[in-house]
Amino acid sequence: MVSTKAISSAEAYITAPLIYKGKVRELYDLGEHYLIAVTDRISAFDWVLSPAVPDKGNVLNSLSKFWFEQTAHIQPNHVVHGDVDQLGDIVTDREIMKDRFMVTKKAERIDIECVVRGYITGGGWRQYVKDGTINGQTLPSGLRKNERFEKPIFTPAAKNDVGHDEDISIERMKELVGEELTEQLQAKSMMLYEFAHRFCEERGIILADTKFEFGLIDGEIILIDEIFTPDSSRFWAKEKYAYDIEIDGMDKEPVRTYLSTTNWDKNSEPDPLPVDVVEETSRRYRSIYELLVK
Repeated sequence: MVSTKAISSAEAYITAPLIYKGKVRELYDLGEHYLIAVTDRISAFDWVLSPAVPDKGNVLNSLSKFWFEQTAHIQPNHVVHGDVDQLGDIVTDREIMKDRFMVTKKAERIDIECVVRGYITGGGWRQYVKDGTINGQTLPSGLRKNERFEKPIFTPAAKNDVGHDEDISIERMKELVGEELTEQLQAKSMMLYEFAHRFCEERGIILADTKFEFGLIDGEIILIDEIFTPDSSRFWAKEKYAYDIEIDGMDKEPVRTYLSTTNWDKNSEPDPLPVDVVEETSRRYRSIYELLVK
């Protein structure tokens, strides 16, 4: 998977109406279906950075398609197809777009981010250090950073289209979407995580945590958006796993590391990323794809 160029938007290559532009994905209206295009934009600390990262969009989209196929027996999803030849004149450059889009069913999004954590790290660790809980769930004392939970835990968040999603308790989720739907989403999320954790483990990768989005079509729960990508999941190489350290993730960690060395205040437009940071980030995205899919 080698891209001819990095793109910050697919607007120049798609003739259908653009109806939503996220940090990375763009949503186009095909009438009965959506077309989701995945750009090479990269974000950190709620800012979209420049330049775009070559192959990032191809990897995110191709990995999602792969995982949707792998998990379809567990949970129905929104994918209709990813065949550029079926799009006709909707796409003006097939070579650029062939690996970075999916045509999907139109689902009513459930405004909950379904997060499953198999290990105590990241924001979960910071919550635990503060008061011994994660999203209101009291955890055993004495856990160490990066330790694997005896069983994965479900820690939902309320979706916000702008800024960070809001961590909420399972009880609060029940208030927002109802007890029955909460229990269904929790069970589905756990099954998906445990399936992917085993799959990754066989390939020398630890899936530390991940997040899912679901929607409804005629009352049926459908898995939407992306699944088990470096943007929605925390992947660790097994050989780098250890307690009490910051594990170098198999994602955009080079960007985060670089930004931490600068004087950027996170409140203003950041300077462009250095070439070596962009190249290393691109390499990492391609690497996780090759390890999981090939």
